Amino acid sequence: MSDKTTLKAKIIESCKQHHLETIKNLTREMDEHQQMANDYGAPKDRYDAFRSQMLRRRDIFAEQLQKANQEITALEMIKPEEIKKVVEFGAVVITNQQKLFVSISLGKVVVDKEIYVAISPNVPLYQVLKGLKPGDTAVFNNNTIQVVDVF
Repeated sequence: MSDKTTLKAKIIESCKQHHLETIKNLTREMDEHQQMANDYGAPKDRYDAFRSQMLRRRDIFAEQLQKANQEITALEMIKPEEIKKVVEFGAVVITNQQKLFVSISLGKVVVDKEIYVAISPNVPLYQVLKGLKPGDTAVFNNNTIQVVDVF
């Protein structure tokens, strides 16, 4: 494996680990709220607010868990050995301002003491950079961004 594919594999793995921790926390929260509702017992009347609130919170965590699972699936679709030539989903993008990983919205990920920002294809920055190759420039929020490398 080349240095770029090794680095890309590390970035993907770091994103997965971060996301698996999120999934673990969401699952724990969901279980805790279900348990609190169960411990409270059957509804006391049809306006039983505490039990309803616990079950609503459980459902909110369940929705977040479903989204997190979909994002893990998206990360698993990215092949680290596939070197990208242009800015697209699965690309590591080095600009004159920051280092990006086009995958899921995760924010800052530190790999080998370098900060990479994991962004989704839905963010405005990606829309500006989409399809660019090394050497190309784009303007985003009155800042000129030069694509230095893509892999």
